[in-house]
Amino acid sequence: MYTPSHFAETDVTKLHAAIEAYSFATLVSDHDKQLTASHLPLLLRRKEGEWGTLVGHMAKANGQWESAAGKEVLAIFSWPHAYISPTWYQEEKTVPTWYYVAVHAYGNLELIPDSQEKLDILRQTVDIYERNMPSPWPMPEPGEFLFRLADQIITFQIPLRRLEGKWKLNQNHPLARRQRVIAALRSRPDGASQEIAGLMEERL
Repeated sequence: MYTPSHFAETDVTKLHAAIEAYSFATLVSDHDKQLTASHLPLLLRRKEGEWGTLVGHMAKANGQWESAAGKEVLAIFSWPHAYISPTWYQEEKTVPTWYYVAVHAYGNLELIPDSQEKLDILRQTVDIYERNMPSPWPMPEPGEFLFRLADQIITFQIPLRRLEGKWKLNQNHPLARRQRVIAALRSRPDGASQEIAGLMEERL
């Protein structure tokens, strides 16, 4: 990922927090000498390995797992992002741009064939995404229904070997210009603009 030094984020704690907050990832790998990608929720186990370990699942019918097994893959976590209008700078000779947060995570994909560990990953996934629901859906206890569903998926882990972080939040601009952009973002109703404004404020 092209990352000028002023946009680079190297704090592992912040990179892990972004992965957990924006956990719906794009998983990219080589498939018959062509790139292929799947869009999947990936969970982070922070304490497993030097950089942490991602775990997830995909449909058994998705051929990506067969070609990716044992090979390096790239998981991309990207959010929030916001378009930046040059009118917000209130200065001449400025151009449009885009502010965003992105984390690239690299590691070899390892299949997890153990049926109990597969169920554990599914249960952990359900628990994480249901925990803030008004009435959380409980995953069924092991039985014919659950085993039949589990048989249709493949679970895997990716011990991370490298993390890259990019926080493109106009850190290279003068303070007054950054403050004007924050004010413009705060006036917008969408959540992404509010998140970007908050991240910019943290870096003032």
